[in-house]
Amino acid sequence: MEYEVRAEYAEEAPARSDQPRVETWHMTKADETQALCGQKLDPAARTLPVTAWGTSEVDPFCRVCGAQYLRQGV
Repeated sequence: MEYEVRAEYAEEAPARSDQPRVETWHMTKADETQALCGQKLDPAARTLPVTAWGTSEVDPFCRVCGAQYLRQGV
């Protein structure tokens, strides 16, 4: 099964910013918008390859998604 990392954005946008602030990164199955933790994510949210997991690029990362991803045996 293929996975990807997907952003969850903060409700408030920073002043003078065209990029929303990432509140948390989540793990999803490829091309899906529901995170492994159950959180529904914006279909237009930024995604990164699964290889970004565990790097500073996806910090902060959802701990529940991380645990669920490990349970998948990947």
